Amino acid sequence: MQVDLAARLAGRVAVVTGGGSGIGLGVVRRLAAEGARVVVAEVDAAAGEAAAAVVDGLFVPTDVTDEGQVEDLFATAADTFGAVDIAINNVGISPPADGSILTTSLETWRRVQDVNLTSVYLCCKHVIPQMRRQGRGSIVNMASLVAVMGSATSQITYTASKGGVVAMSRELAVQFARDGIRVNALCPGPVDTPLLRELFAGDAAATARRTVHIPMGRFARAEEIAAAAAFLASDDASFVTGSSFLVDGGISAAYVTPE
Repeated sequence: MQVDLAARLAGRVAVVTGGGSGIGLGVVRRLAAEGARVVVAEVDAAAGEAAAAVVDGLFVPTDVTDEGQVEDLFATAADTFGAVDIAINNVGISPPADGSILTTSLETWRRVQDVNLTSVYLCCKHVIPQMRRQGRGSIVNMASLVAVMGSATSQITYTASKGGVVAMSRELAVQFARDGIRVNALCPGPVDTPLLRELFAGDAAATARRTVHIPMGRFARAEEIAAAAAFLASDDASFVTGSSFLVDGGISAAYVTPE
């Protein structure tokens, strides 16, 4: 049986947070290409409006650390399109000040946890009631490879926040499975996005330290992560829930990498 990817998500309504750039923008484009109506949530108004315009979607300005704005986001999506079938909770930051636990400030810790973990909690809290009313829904929470593997080059706050995303996703998957709601954590390896470029800031040595551990020898493209998100959102993943879905170029499988 052949699957028409251009219609795999036809009739579905998707909300993508952080949809204005990087992985989020890739997800917005991919879901729309598969037929979904897309709501772009973004704190950067210019980027959010541009992303929504590309896919004839709806832009809702949203600070995902503000519970009132998150509640309004999902209410607006449901009021406008009649449902919220898919939630891609994608917002994340990794500031340069996030390093070793011995040097990372409490202020940095709290800020990263707020953006990376609390935002996912808020999005799930406010989309799940809508999905329960519908009797269906797919939630994809953006985690990271570092949620399942330790790194000697530490980003302690980022790592802890993404580990929290994985654990929370697993528990929600179990709790709401019989309501027809699937919850998965998508765990990318390093992705060539503006966030990663800012983190390395042209440091060729830092880039080399990462790529040497990737069996495929390169960073992922945002489009590759978007394809995985679209799969998890779709009925092709109808029996997939509670997973930590790795898209990492083989990093987690490698003991040593090819020469």
